[in-house]
Amino acid sequence: MLDTATSEDDTNLLVAIVDTNPLAWQQSATAKIPLSLDDAIRQILLFFNAHMALKHDNKVAAIASHIGHCKFLYPVTDAETHRRQANPSKIAKDANAYPNFKDVNDDIIESLRSLMADTDTPQKNLNDGTSMISGALSMALCYINRITNQDDLGRIKPRILVISVSPDSPYQYISIMNAVFSAQKMSIPIDVCKLYGGEVAFLQQASHITGGVYLDVENPQALLQYLLFSFLPERYARNYICLPNKEQVDFRAACFCHKRIIDIGYVCSVCLSIFCSWSPVCSTCRTKFAFRALPPLAGKGRPAISRTASPAPSTAASPGSSSPMSTA
Repeated sequence: MLDTATSEDDTNLLVAIVDTNPLAWQQSATAKIPLSLDDAIRQILLFFNAHMALKHDNKVAAIASHIGHCKFLYPVTDAETHRRQANPSKIAKDANAYPNFKDVNDDIIESLRSLMADTDTPQKNLNDGTSMISGALSMALCYINRITNQDDLGRIKPRILVISVSPDSPYQYISIMNAVFSAQKMSIPIDVCKLYGGEVAFLQQASHITGGVYLDVENPQALLQYLLFSFLPERYARNYICLPNKEQVDFRAACFCHKRIIDIGYVCSVCLSIFCSWSPVCSTCRTKFAFRALPPLAGKGRPAISRTASPAPSTAASPGSSSPMSTA
């Protein structure tokens, strides 16, 4: 689908969500083709530099999706900037490095060090072991909304890139889909680069709904090559090139009752909540469903009664009905 709202003179804003879940990266060390977080960050920083080198006014932002919380890696807050200026790090100065690239790389590395040194993660989040992708998407959309509102000419074209190594978290299904539909309304594509963790149904849906690119990396050690060839082209250039995408999208959903990913479930006709088992009362909107039993079949000594009957009058307490349907 052509993106006619873009131009070759537009400024491109790339907001990258990097999955920094240490538990997932520890499991990736035992994979057939291992890749450490340090090596991945080095390649991601080179990708950021390439994005900024395409055009002088291209912008980049990075958000870490950690266990139980998320944090901006770049840009940093003013308070954090003052703190770093008062306590300069031991990162070596390089006179041959381009200042813009050097500043972005140093800020991201310093933010990652601070993130990994933080041990205040609640125990329940450690037991769950999932990354806060939903929170990172919300932060990315809020940041994009603030930047685009400051652009009076409307020349900034944003997009989101998710670099994921964690599996789906059914507990985040509702918040993830809310963020996805918000991105669709704002015409913000969500690209997904999946390194480890198997197939992720929610991120597949996010990429499909927003018109982004979904790529399952076969060789994680060549991450930079995948990033440059599949995710570096801007939104205007994508109108003229053929990018990889997912042919079959997993449209399964997570039930609202047990937070499990299901194929077939029951949908409330009032609030559209999904449940894995039938219930006479919707636990989300508290709607009570009214049903009429089918009349008995014709038998010996009994006249045939038509099964077609007028529906029972609906009341304020029972405005809807529940029906099984496939979430696909």
